Amino acid sequence: MRIIRAILDGERDPVKLAQMRDPRIKSSQEKIAKALGGDYRQEHLFALKQSLELYCHYHQQVQACDHEIEAYLMELDSKSDTDSEIKRKKGRSKNDPSFDLATHLYRITGVDFTKIDGLNVLTVQTILSEVGLNPEAFGTEKRFTSWLGLCPENRITGGRVKGSKTRKVVNRASKAFRIAANSLKNSPSALGGYFRRMRARLGPPKAITATAHKLARIFFRLWKNGGAYHDLGAHYYEQKYKERILKNMKRRAKQLGFEITLIPLTEPEVS
Repeated sequence: MRIIRAILDGERDPVKLAQMRDPRIKSSQEKIAKALGGDYRQEHLFALKQSLELYCHYHQQVQACDHEIEAYLMELDSKSDTDSEIKRKKGRSKNDPSFDLATHLYRITGVDFTKIDGLNVLTVQTILSEVGLNPEAFGTEKRFTSWLGLCPENRITGGRVKGSKTRKVVNRASKAFRIAANSLKNSPSALGGYFRRMRARLGPPKAITATAHKLARIFFRLWKNGGAYHDLGAHYYEQKYKERILKNMKRRAKQLGFEITLIPLTEPEVS
């Protein structure tokens, strides 16, 4: 931005312009200076000036929107006993509002939803703005996920299930849960492990839906009952999956008149 404003103010020396670069840029000053040399045509400078003015105008509109949202949130009743700031898992995002949205959301819900892996403060705001602040309006987790369109919709004809695809819905909360689920593909958390296992079995689209469904159930449970979310680690779902397979194997063997004895494998000694 400093370089752009300097160009519009009449500076043409590429070396002086390159000295204004952001410290985080990895390119050398010489390389940037070489890129800034050229023919500054009047029509291009005019278009650049208009773009900068629009950029500043949109930023002012975003700040005004943030101010209006903060004023509305301050009018809502508090459910938590403290107004202390919420510790963030990561640094502040460039898309975060100019005020402390995380603390406001915690105050009006009594739950820090950002502790759930995949959910950031803007995702939580999107969900709550769509579903409201009263979990009793949905009743149960199943009704909540059904309203979101994140669970199978069994179409039964003549006693037979003809289809079980999820119902197509148009609401921002459902989309927010799906985006949050997709962000977990490389996460070392328990939900990240669950997503990767579902992706290996069902493919990416169904894995996103399945993980979004689990996120929605966790969200509703905390929303209704309070408490805090604790990550169980990526190994948790893998261990539960192994235990379920072994249990099914034992049950199947028993039905056939056999009994399975599990003996752990040991690595051979290296002499």
